[in-house]
Amino acid sequence: MNKTVHDKRDGMRIIWDAEIKASDGLVIRADVFMPEKEGKYPVILSYGPYAKNLSFQEGYKSQWLRVVKGAPNVLEGSSNKYQNWELVDPEKWCPDGYAVVRVDSRGTGCTPGVVDPWSPRETEDIYDSVEWAGTQSWSNGKVGINGISYYAMNQWHAAALKPPHLAACCMWEGSSDFYREQNRHGGILCDFTESWYKRQVASVQYGRGEAGGKSVVTGKLVTGDETLPPEQLKKNAIDLVGELERREMDDKFYRDRSGHFDKIEVPFLSAANWGGVGLHPRGNIEGYLASKSKQKWLEIHGDTHFTLFYATYGEDMQKRFFAHFLKGENNGWDKTPPVVLQVRSPGEKFERREEKEWPLARTQWTKFYLDPDGNGFGTKEPSKETTVTYHTKQSDGVTYSTPPLTEPMEITGPVAAKMLVSSPTTDADVFLCLRVYDPQGKEVVFIGSNDPRTPVGLGWLRASHRKLDPAKTKPYRPYHTHDEKQPLTPNVPVELDIEIWPTSIVVPKGYRLALTVRGKDYEYDGTDAGVAHAPYPMKGVGPFTHENPTDRPPAVFHVDNTLHFKKGQMPYVLLPVIPMK
Repeated sequence: MNKTVHDKRDGMRIIWDAEIKASDGLVIRADVFMPEKEGKYPVILSYGPYAKNLSFQEGYKSQWLRVVKGAPNVLEGSSNKYQNWELVDPEKWCPDGYAVVRVDSRGTGCTPGVVDPWSPRETEDIYDSVEWAGTQSWSNGKVGINGISYYAMNQWHAAALKPPHLAACCMWEGSSDFYREQNRHGGILCDFTESWYKRQVASVQYGRGEAGGKSVVTGKLVTGDETLPPEQLKKNAIDLVGELERREMDDKFYRDRSGHFDKIEVPFLSAANWGGVGLHPRGNIEGYLASKSKQKWLEIHGDTHFTLFYATYGEDMQKRFFAHFLKGENNGWDKTPPVVLQVRSPGEKFERREEKEWPLARTQWTKFYLDPDGNGFGTKEPSKETTVTYHTKQSDGVTYSTPPLTEPMEITGPVAAKMLVSSPTTDADVFLCLRVYDPQGKEVVFIGSNDPRTPVGLGWLRASHRKLDPAKTKPYRPYHTHDEKQPLTPNVPVELDIEIWPTSIVVPKGYRLALTVRGKDYEYDGTDAGVAHAPYPMKGVGPFTHENPTDRPPAVFHVDNTLHFKKGQMPYVLLPVIPMK
């Protein structure tokens, strides 16, 4: 078994493989990085499955190259030997008077046990880890949790347990609803978790021996001292992918792995990404709105999933936030407006804007109707009653567009659509895509969290999941229960309320705004973006595709669906139009 080792390197005191005893007796392993000088320091903690000893550069080569290019400041003031995927660099935080604690989650890296991502057991482990860190001789008793994605998602769970030594959280681009935001978009099974698990978790499961790689710093095995046989490795992990395939409806399995916002009171910073369609914007916003914390902030930006976290922009923001709550510094953070937006414009241009609320109080909620006469998209309700049919597999659907705008128009906020759809079968999957085109007719796309060519906005709904929760539904954000199936009667239209995830775009004069109704995932032009060392194709939605044939049998979903235009039921999109200054 791994032994705890005390070390001094690169201006830091380090404890390798420190032992944290979980409430059920399991020993959890963590690395601790501290300033050279003895003392009591606030703690930045993370808990997750990506192996604390696997270097960013080795395990995530493509992402590292993109970080260095997008945020060259990461190379300054650090040897970068301790960089770890989606976590802070201890060489940049220890000199500022922080202890950095990286915990290998149960069953991964150097921690034995059964892998059960985002489970209640993991949440209890985080509680135990926070309390351990808050009571060590080198700790000042204040612990903050920080990190991207997985390391953000489980913060919504841990914060609800209220560990006494937890003083602040920074959730950077992490979802909070395991059903709606990661695995079942609109009820449709997403392929992401299956590819993610094999690529990023199973590869560093505890006991993989030499196959798990070695630390570039210590030379020790990344996945612990034991090498377990394949049959034991299989037993030491739940069948996560199988569970998701078998569970079409929202149930306790999903709810146990989702945030419990009504119990969250700790101060937090929630950072979302406009281009995180498929996983990262919605949960940060929903968690911000629903949590009971009196001190909470929402920030929304663009760019990749990881660049701004490491860039000066993100590092400075995180340090100001944590310095205020973990060190008690009067640095003005408490005067920061509750909402800070990086408002998007074509060409990857962003304008910082401070706001008081979300959605913005000055929003002019405007219905843009789909017009079958000329495939228009505008504020005038059409009068022509007709139908439009499209094949869900063999076509790219049907697109409705405004004429070139005569004035710029800003859209910032949640988006909702109402469609009237029929299918020749008992179900239909509807994919909506909000898009912008320049004066030459070329689509304007953006660097997204997991794909360099993401559209303005995406929404999904399985027609049999159309049942709404009236208590949670808002005109601008429908909320589906996903607790019972309501099959279609073949060729009989049903009204569908479809959530398009929050977005921001200033559409310039001369550009066009459009909506595409499809029966399959959005693709930019069918080509792969060709990012070096990319772990999956990037055609517009990255890994967030929906092609599982068990969940989407061709006999049901690869057919001709029909969009209906009827008086009093004309399809439309409710857009959050923000008055231009």
